Amino acid sequence: MDENTKQKIQEIRVLEHNLQQVLMQKQAMELELNETLNAIQELYASKDKEVYKMMGSIMLKASHSKVSAELEEKKKILEIRVQALEKQQRILESKGKELHEEIKKSLKTEDKN
Repeated sequence: MDENTKQKIQEIRVLEHNLQQVLMQKQAMELELNETLNAIQELYASKDKEVYKMMGSIMLKASHSKVSAELEEKKKILEIRVQALEKQQRILESKGKELHEEIKKSLKTEDKN
């Protein structure tokens, strides 16, 4: 196996590791987004003008509208982060496929020689 092929195999390993990291981050963001969506749904179902929200390890009374605005803003941010991670995922997967094909060609060429 030539040095170029070895280098590409190493690049694939790095890409796979990076992809795994991106997937874990994406999963965490999607979980947080899902929790936020559930909180928004519960908040809209509530008729109370004041609600309680967690701040660290304590619960504080807050206005319905303030908490609603905070949750909507958090939802937007999380959606943007998930989209960015999905884009990163697609890029890494594409690069991985390209490298995989290059390695295949390289190994076939070596077999012929």
